[in-house]
Amino acid sequence: MKDFIFSNDFSRNIDAMIYTCGYENCLPGHSYGPVMRKGYLIHYILSGCGIYKTRGKIFHLKEGDAFLICPDELIYYEADNKNPWSYTWIGIQGIKIKGYLERTSLLEQIVFHYGQDEQLRRCHERMFEANQLKTNRDLIMNSILYEYFFLLTCKFPNRQVTFNEKKSDYVEEALNYIESNYCDPITIQDIANHLNINRSYLHRLFKAYTGFSIQTYLLDYRIRQACILLKTTTLSIRVIAHSVSYADPLYFSKLFHQKKGISPSEYRNHHS
Repeated sequence: MKDFIFSNDFSRNIDAMIYTCGYENCLPGHSYGPVMRKGYLIHYILSGCGIYKTRGKIFHLKEGDAFLICPDELIYYEADNKNPWSYTWIGIQGIKIKGYLERTSLLEQIVFHYGQDEQLRRCHERMFEANQLKTNRDLIMNSILYEYFFLLTCKFPNRQVTFNEKKSDYVEEALNYIESNYCDPITIQDIANHLNINRSYLHRLFKAYTGFSIQTYLLDYRIRQACILLKTTTLSIRVIAHSVSYADPLYFSKLFHQKKGISPSEYRNHHS
């Protein structure tokens, strides 16, 4: 059995990223599970056949078929004993992944078929080619990922997306607002006012689409930006605290320690 796999640094892009991909030529009867995964995975069958079990159903799959694994759902799959499958897989994570998939029909139609769509098939191949890069691999991998999502939305569109897309737009706009204004002392109420929606409604939407409360995300985003400044500049802790909206450097240091387990100074020394 031949098995190739790689992973890249999930911390570089929490929005959406390929955290693993590979391909496998399975032995007869080779199985995986029952198990639950934490990320989304898409398997595309290159040859052979097998079965996929999830949501109380058994799917018999063959060359050209693909199947989606969703987080925290019990799954099992097994290669055929006579004609075992070979497949490629893509593992994707990030707070925007569910929203992107909701633009497709795949969350309901978890088994699908690429047909003669060479662009979709080629995305899998290009991911392996990108793996040969030694630097900035995450950038090219994520560029392929976004193209892949675009192709999925074109081939497998969600016909009921209008209302959900509006809710997704609120979350997307909230994320953009945070990224543009995190250095100012903005509050959740400020974000809700910017979107012209109720604060509680924003909280429910954001949690449903990202898995995080918006307050947690805002704090995490500021701490991540502070980490970048600590690693790449010689700015004082006070200046860095001000740069991520905290007027009190002691309060900033307390929050930083709660999130990272060490002080800003210790973090800088560790990464110097």
